[in-house]
Amino acid sequence: MTGDPATFEVDGPGDAPPIVFVHGTRLSRAVWRAQMDELRDAYRVVALDLPGHGTLAGRTFTVTAAADEVAHVIDEAAGGRAVVVGLSLGGYVAMDLAARRPELVRGLVLSGATAEPVGLLATPYLGLAWLMDRLDGNAAEAVNTWFFRARFGPAIADPIVAGGFWSAGGAEALRALVGHRFAPRLAAYPGPTLILNGAWDVLFRLTVGGFARAAQDARRVRLGGATHLANLDRPAAFSLAIRRFVEGLPTPERIPAAPAARRPRHRPPTGQDGVRC
Repeated sequence: MTGDPATFEVDGPGDAPPIVFVHGTRLSRAVWRAQMDELRDAYRVVALDLPGHGTLAGRTFTVTAAADEVAHVIDEAAGGRAVVVGLSLGGYVAMDLAARRPELVRGLVLSGATAEPVGLLATPYLGLAWLMDRLDGNAAEAVNTWFFRARFGPAIADPIVAGGFWSAGGAEALRALVGHRFAPRLAAYPGPTLILNGAWDVLFRLTVGGFARAAQDARRVRLGGATHLANLDRPAAFSLAIRRFVEGLPTPERIPAAPAARRPRHRPPTGQDGVRC
């Protein structure tokens, strides 16, 4: 494990409830700049780079190694327990962490990570990995830079472009997901989960129900007008959903113990798609 603080970024009051943000494939911790700025008033916000990405680009990505890195950062920068927010690849990593180290996870937020990368559903993951493999560094940098600058304003795009794009690590990470099921890992986590998807993120919206049923305590929010990058499409609404989720969490002593066996859900998800923002 690295103890170098350059591999993660921290903001907000030191004694505030911590939130740890885990980014998606080919990106870096810079993708969370809007959420860090919005939530640092009341929370200790932490964003980290995963293996194969950003400051950890030289490290091999595996799901276990990535989850262990998140665990390390929670210990190092969040006092040993935090709400964990995972986008896409980061959501899968967060589920693995929550299953293996539930004592570190006060609450879990998943965005764009509610499809099992197995069978036919593995095709988009493998296809994107294939594409990343065939774009050289300069080509990938140019395409990604154009995409983010064309689609988002400078406040969002500039930090992402400065953080760089990591196609080789992203392709490796996507292939590491394929063939593994994550709903059982979510089912093993005894705490509360917020499933937060963009209304236009069709692949993950179609399969969200199985993950909501697997979670011990699930809430669902759908962000209108948002795609897979919901935190960038609707940054204020995404941050507000996290704030409301964290405000509603039980105090630490009321977090339920891990079940000895799968038990029925405590409560159904809110509505069909929860709050529509």
